[in-house]
Amino acid sequence: MASLSASNHVARVLSVANHVADVDASSRIANSWRRCLIGHKLDPARQGPPQTLTEAEIRHVAQPMEETIRLLTPELDDLARVLRDAGYCVNLADANATMLFSRLPGEADAKMFLDWKIYTGSNFAEAFEGTNGLGTALAEEKPILVHRDEHFREQWHMFSCAVAPLFDQAGRLAGAVNITSCRRDLERTAHQLALAVTMEATRRMEGAIFRDHFRNAWITTVPGDGCSGLIAYDDDRRIVGACRSARALLGLTDGMIAAGIDLSRYIKFDHHAGRGVDEVIALRHADGTPWGQGHVAPPLRARASMRAPSARREAPVDRFDALHRLAGRDPGLIKSVKRLRSIGDHNLPVLLHGETGVGKDVFARAIHAASNRARNNCVALNCAAMPESLIDAELFGYEAGAFTGARRDGSKGLIVQADGGMLFLDEIGDMPIALQTRLLRVLENREVWPLGALKPVPVDIRLISATHRDLGRMAEEGAFRADLYFRLRGMEVRLPALRERADRDDVIRQIASEEAPNCRLSDEAWSLLSAYPFPGNMRQLRHVLRLAGCTAEDGVITDADLDLPPFGGRVAEPDLIAAERATIVEALRKHGGRVTEAARALKLSRATLYRKIKQLKIETAQ
Repeated sequence: MASLSASNHVARVLSVANHVADVDASSRIANSWRRCLIGHKLDPARQGPPQTLTEAEIRHVAQPMEETIRLLTPELDDLARVLRDAGYCVNLADANATMLFSRLPGEADAKMFLDWKIYTGSNFAEAFEGTNGLGTALAEEKPILVHRDEHFREQWHMFSCAVAPLFDQAGRLAGAVNITSCRRDLERTAHQLALAVTMEATRRMEGAIFRDHFRNAWITTVPGDGCSGLIAYDDDRRIVGACRSARALLGLTDGMIAAGIDLSRYIKFDHHAGRGVDEVIALRHADGTPWGQGHVAPPLRARASMRAPSARREAPVDRFDALHRLAGRDPGLIKSVKRLRSIGDHNLPVLLHGETGVGKDVFARAIHAASNRARNNCVALNCAAMPESLIDAELFGYEAGAFTGARRDGSKGLIVQADGGMLFLDEIGDMPIALQTRLLRVLENREVWPLGALKPVPVDIRLISATHRDLGRMAEEGAFRADLYFRLRGMEVRLPALRERADRDDVIRQIASEEAPNCRLSDEAWSLLSAYPFPGNMRQLRHVLRLAGCTAEDGVITDADLDLPPFGGRVAEPDLIAAERATIVEALRKHGGRVTEAARALKLSRATLYRKIKQLKIETAQ
């Protein structure tokens, strides 16, 4: 069957080359297939993994992008958290299509990517791998979705890739942001929405690159057709830089920028505008006609001098503030935060327990921020996402020459990097037993033996672990070391699922304001969100609202904008109905049976609430 499928695919590719295909002969996929056949002389039936660099080669190739990777890691991690439950891996590649940063999804999906070598060091240039999201987006310098059998090589047909090229501060191609999923249950429309999210994240990354490069210049954001532009200028308002979209918008060239062309030839604003901190101002074209609202950010030196006086007047910030915000009005979390305050800066290990997506990593970082170690490193490792063969070296480090492919100067390892700070081990329940033994020895002796080392390295760390598994039961069954379990469980904090939180509505409102700040929820959308069980918890809610914010028309999110899968699987529909009934009953109880007030509290129309009361056979006070 596999060979028949491959034969059919080869025949289809050849028919495209001969302009008799069953696809649009002028489509981007068709044009790419022709490039692969005619220009690159590739075979669509060829099998085998992509070209993959050694660790030494990766280090050499990544060196020019080290600062860019550091700068973009928070945004890439955020994108990975949003898309993880949909089975996407997230990669940042250089302009030659070599992946230099990877975040894999969880569990079985991660294994698929590791088996097929879709991770750091793999090269997916179109000239090598044929039509694929990463290689083709870079070849054409345009975003693209390559869905399943649109790949040139038949062996990649189980994947769907959505990719946005990344441009640097001068508008030059710097690389690409790639998301890839092997989920068969996701249709093209779902991947198109994910591509929209990726494109928006990539634009933010380009903005971060531009602002970091021109941090000592004034930066104006100007409105454009679908995409704003960034222009950097000096104190005399001579242009010193412009992003790709601003260059296209104003017709700027490298020569004009090098000559220090005056900003007033394109933009006019009030003489005193742009001299404050992060101002929103009215822009005008050079001829005086209105342009729209823009934004001006001063240089880093100006921001520092302007903020210094106000900083002295600000009230001291409670270091536990982030934890209190995460706890919200949920009684269980409020109690846990109170206990965390009581242990203060005692070096007591904390074990976070909760379902996937509840925000264990965010809670761990808030604990670190509230401790006296906050000025030192907070180092994280996801034990489930790291191949077993690499965890040992990543966690404990190694000496130079400890094994084939080791770095010339060795590696400190995450535990040593966390010295004086916090080590966060996510999904600790997936750590292999052999490594559990080594970790226990570190906790007992407060020292690390790197691979190949002749003596131990003393360390002082605070350990926070997280898992969705029942470690107590695993310890009883011998699947997890009991002595390590009790070492980790200095204090256990249970993070409730979103559907279990007493302040669930508050959480939904807050995340909606963060992920879709320019939109409001319709009554129908609110009703759907408040009733849905969210098996993926906070991560799924953020994903859903971010997508909704991209697709909402006229700033209103409707139920049609909410990409909520059926309730089956982890949460049965009867459970959902019971939860909805309990929510309505509680609202009626709070408001003394007054339907009008209960409907207002639930953000439902009175007619809708009456209909649900009838459907769910809820008795009301007469």
